[in-house]
Amino acid sequence: RAGLARCAGCGGRIQDPFLLRVSPDLEWHVACLKCAECGQPLDETCTCFLRDGKAYCKRDYSRLFGIKCAQCRAAFSSSDLVMRARDHVYHLECFRCAACGRQLLPGDQFCLRERD
Repeated sequence: RAGLARCAGCGGRIQDPFLLRVSPDLEWHVACLKCAECGQPLDETCTCFLRDGKAYCKRDYSRLFGIKCAQCRAAFSSSDLVMRARDHVYHLECFRCAACGRQLLPGDQFCLRERD
């Protein structure tokens, strides 16, 4: 099977004794599996994320495609506490009253208005 596979990275035939299969239909030469954004090698020591047939490291995938704070537009880390309001997600410290700037905490009542 390895002699018939085509590398999703370079397009060449994979005739190496080893290949990396990231999904059922995408295979790479070991040396070709790199983050499409930063070029970091992706192997058993680095989590790999796929989008539109391209592989990304965790940092770049999160930065490019992850949910971002509706206020500051920064990505969330796995340890961030968040507030959700309708379809919006905020860092806890970014969830503030638009009129007075006071931080809104869990249990506070608030009203959402669409931005103009």
